[in-house]
Amino acid sequence: MFEFSTKIRVRYGETDQMGYMYYGNYAEFYEVGRVEMLRSLGLTYSGMEASGIMMPVLEMKSKYLKPALYDEEITVKVIMDKMPGVKIHFRYELFNEKEELIHQAETLLVFINMATNRPCLPSAEFMEKLKPFFE
Repeated sequence: MFEFSTKIRVRYGETDQMGYMYYGNYAEFYEVGRVEMLRSLGLTYSGMEASGIMMPVLEMKSKYLKPALYDEEITVKVIMDKMPGVKIHFRYELFNEKEELIHQAETLLVFINMATNRPCLPSAEFMEKLKPFFE
């Protein structure tokens, strides 16, 4: 299993009239978590795309427990429970500044060969970087 956490502050433009983060903005927090998780391994989305692989989202599931509030620093925890194949599954847990769990989510992404627009396996480099966490 691989876990990674990063922090993001809720900006004014991401909130509604009540000062709650607008529900549609949570997906951006998931993406920041994924991107930073991969960066922590020495991998980048731009590097993967340059090598001809993209990772679109196939499914997304969200559970809102408490609101994320304006100017609050949110901890985004990203969890990978298993090694990816053609698809890669991420779980997310968001915590407020009081360390209360406020949100849970999951996304399922697929590796796509950009030349053929067909599903493919991740690169050997990608798999090698993840391997130590799943042995």
